[in-house]
Formats: sequence, C-alpha cells, structure tokens
Amino acid sequence: MSRQPLLFVSASYAHLGASLAFCGNYQLGVVERKEFPDGERYRRIVTACRGRDVVLLGGTISDRDTLELYDIACALVYYGARRLTMLMPFFGYSTMERATRRGEVVTAKARARLFSSIPPAAMGNRIFLVDLHAEGITHYFEGSMQPVHVSARGLIAKVAQDMGGSDFVLACTDAGRAKWVESLANDLGVTAAFAYKRRLDGASTEVIGVSAHVKDKKVVIYDDMIRTGGSLAGAARAYLDAGAVEVSAITTHGVFPGDALHQLQSSGLFSSIAATDTHPQARALESDFLKVHSIANLLRSAVDNDEAETSTNP
Repeated sequence: MSRQPLLFVSASYAHLGASLAFCGNYQLGVVERKEFPDGERYRRIVTACRGRDVVLLGGTISDRDTLELYDIACALVYYGARRLTMLMPFFGYSTMERATRRGEVVTAKARARLFSSIPPAAMGNRIFLVDLHAEGITHYFEGSMQPVHVSARGLIAKVAQDMGGSDFVLACTDAGRAKWVESLANDLGVTAAFAYKRRLDGASTEVIGVSAHVKDKKVVIYDDMIRTGGSLAGAARAYLDAGAVEVSAITTHGVFPGDALHQLQSSGLFSSIAATDTHPQARALESDFLKVHSIANLLRSAVDNDEAETSTNP
C-alpha cells in the first residue's frame, strides 16, 4: 500500500491544488463530476482511497463549493480513507462569527458544525484554516474534527518588505488590526500605523486621522480580507492626505467581488496590491497591479509540522 498521501481538490481550487501536489509530494486523486439538467450534481471518487491518508483542498467560497467539500469529504471517509485532512484556505462567513442583534444567524458557527458532522476516518479528521478573521472560530468545531489555525504571517512579512523596501510604514485600516500589525512591524523594524474612524450612521464610517507620522514615507496597508475595499480606500486616502508618498496594500484573502478590484485600481490611491491565493478570485484577477503569492508551501509545512507534533505528543 502506498504511503504517499492522496490529494483531492475541489473544482474551484485546481490551480492551488496543482501547486500543492508538486511541492507536497502528494498523489492527485480524481473525482468524476457531472451536473444534471435540474441542477443536481453527481460526484464519484475515482481514485481508490481505502487505507490511504487523504487530503482534501477547497474553500467555502460559495454554498455550492461548501456542499461539494462536504459531500466529497463524507464519501472519502465512507470509502475507507485512513485519515482525512481538510485544507480550507478560505473559510466563508468568517466575519459572521457572533451575533450583534437578536435573531442573527452566526453563520461561521453553523458552517463549523456542518463540517464537524463529517463521519470520522479511522485515524481521525482535521481541518486547517488560514488567517481566520476571528481566531475563536476554531472553537466552533466539534467532535472528531480537529481544527488547526495556520498563520500566513511569514509570507505577509516577506511581501511587505518587497513592497515597502528598506524604510516604510506598516499600516492597517482601523484599530481592530492594530495589535497584529504593530507586532509584525516590530519584527520588521518599521513603524506601525492605523487609521482613526468616525461612525456616520449605522452603515458607514469616515476616516478622520492616522496614528503615526507618515509624511514622505511609503505606506503598506495590511488587511486580512479585501472584499469591496471601501474601508481600505478610505484608509489609503487618509495616509496620502497625511503626506505618504505611496500606498500599497496586502491581504491574505483577496475576494474582490464584481468590479471591486477595478474600482481600487482606478481610484489612483494604490501603487499595487498583493494577495495570496487562498481565494481563487485573486488568482483569476492576477495582473501587474495585483500580485498573487501562493500558499502551497505554507499549507504543506503546516501539515508536516502538525504531524511532527502529533508523533512527538501522541
């Protein structure tokens, strides 16, 4: 029996899956996919997985992708996977991690419970999640599903240095990420900054100032997730108004729905934006303006490190 892990990949993550298979020495498993006229989907695990350690890569970027991951994971366990390792670079609804108004659905918790209900493989199930918006989400997973939170901090640090050069300010959009950014700035030996906001009404805010001296400096803004980019653009404008000579941005999760990236580029506020490929939309939009960095090696290292810890502390 081969000891090489089998890697199965959801349809939306084919690009990252190919990179991971190459750097992780995984054997790519095959899933047959069909769709019926009424929209129902057919899936078949073609590559035999009985007795094999199995890795399943995909993100909950839509309800369709979420159910595909769930269906394939359940089938892999049913057909005899020895151990199930799920790699989920992007965990959808991570900003809906708590209820702030009566009656709100805590969707992050509901999704975690869904994946926790996957039947356990003989040697257990685990799920790796990258740069969650709220680290406490890992506590929503239950039963045999063991969550592992993976930080892209090292990759973000390298990209920030490449973008900012020898002397820059590492910034964030608001005080919510200030502690994380300040810690990374200290490691890099640069100044940290964040933007002050004032709430205008229940749905909108405005930036009224920045926390650090940025005049004649390059500013690199980190935000864990860029969706429409409204808050990011407001912060960038504030840093430029405060005298920054150039603003660029880094995100772990480049979601960029609709024409969001075009709007950010056409605003003239940013010299460039960098993202990882945790979300396939970033890779699809890659350009001279949007630089995309793979997390394949990060995921492989996270799995290897977890296995080393498990073997040392069974």
